[in-house]
Amino acid sequence: MPIPDATARLALPDWWQALAVRAALPPARPRVALHLDRAPGAPVVGSIEPALAARLRDAGLPLRARDGVECVTGNAEEGLERIARWLHDHGLSHRWRDELLAVTALDDADATPLARIERSAVRPLGITTRAVHLIAFTPLGRVWVQQRALDKATDPGQWDTLVGGLVAAGETDADALARETQEEAGLRVADLRELRPADRLTIRRPVAEGYMVERIEVFEAVVPAELEPRNEDGEVERFDCLATDLLLRRIADGCFTLEAALMLAASLERSGVHWPR
Repeated sequence: MPIPDATARLALPDWWQALAVRAALPPARPRVALHLDRAPGAPVVGSIEPALAARLRDAGLPLRARDGVECVTGNAEEGLERIARWLHDHGLSHRWRDELLAVTALDDADATPLARIERSAVRPLGITTRAVHLIAFTPLGRVWVQQRALDKATDPGQWDTLVGGLVAAGETDADALARETQEEAGLRVADLRELRPADRLTIRRPVAEGYMVERIEVFEAVVPAELEPRNEDGEVERFDCLATDLLLRRIADGCFTLEAALMLAASLERSGVHWPR
């Protein structure tokens, strides 16, 4: 279990407890629920700061306040695209990616898509994203990790799992894992050994452009000794292959992203590695 319950945390090191707390933080500023007006049952799909919602309405965008929540009116996908463009044009989101992500109800474990939205707009609107990560071992039990590119919008220069990325609209987790493994590490999933689903966690925390809610599917595999990762998409600064004791020390020292630290620490715990204190 990547984020232990309160009782289990008592037996874990301070650095782990701090990670667990950071992975479940409320928004930095008050937010109200965001609905899609015409979706069945008008489910909550995200959240938005009231001041930002007011700016969107004043700009003539398809958003209206109703009973203490905000609703995207009319065609949901068209409305979200207009809002995303406005956020980009006013410097309130990251660079435009031309990548569409699925919009789902916050409480929908099956992630049934209700609409799509440009990737750069999800955090200002508190929309849940789905991601996949690959924890990759060598046959001798060392762990492959990557340093994120220094120009990444999020966590530049921090260390991460070997592979990680968002699931695009219309993709399955398996599709996304295969694509990201090829792009980030230059490896084919078919060439990995002992590939298996390993964990699942949800991260909730404030970020610079809004609020992050991300559901992560974690996979583990062994990279054959004759293969080494080689980045293809320019989003990785370099790779390293670490013994587990060194990896845990670097996690404890804050060298890894929050998400990667939780996933890697949980993976090593499952394999019986002792915690540094």
